Amino acid sequence: MSLLSMILSTLVALEFFYIMYLESIATTSEATGKVFNMAQEELKRESVTALFKNQGIYNGLIGIGLLYANFFSSASMEINRLILIYIILVALYGSFTSNKKIILTQGGLAILALISTFF
Repeated sequence: MSLLSMILSTLVALEFFYIMYLESIATTSEATGKVFNMAQEELKRESVTALFKNQGIYNGLIGIGLLYANFFSSASMEINRLILIYIILVALYGSFTSNKKIILTQGGLAILALISTFF
């Protein structure tokens, strides 16, 4: 795997750790409200907080998977590509069902990272 691919993939992992932070730790913060376009009152609802925390763990595990693929796996490119394709498909789904910007905000860097694995 090229250095550029490793850098981009690591940046995607960091992006997912940030999302995990917003969803699992800073669940009711102003930053979380801005990122997810949600009112503070909505973020403070117990059901939303529980859902966000669960979703945050999922995003953190994606970040861990990318780091594992980059630095520890003997099949780094294959694992990286699979995870990046998954991220892009989820972002595409989100752009159809929630907000069109998701394909760029959550999937944009992953698309660049995926493309870089072919060079």
